[in-house]
Amino acid sequence: MSAIRINGREEPLSAASLAELLAGRGIAEGARGVAVALNGAVVPRRRWVETPLQPGDSLEIVRPIQGG
Repeated sequence: MSAIRINGREEPLSAASLAELLAGRGIAEGARGVAVALNGAVVPRRRWVETPLQPGDSLEIVRPIQGG
């Protein structure tokens, strides 16, 4: 089974592109305040659709948390 590391946790790779993976997590392409790094490099929002994912990739997804 192919796997990817997301925010430090190993998960099955179930999406072909970064945009597809984010959509599956409820993060829309136009979501504001979301930053994504793939293998240590920040991926600009405009490149999410064209960024493929490969087994062994490491992904960090950062988004604001409400509270106070």
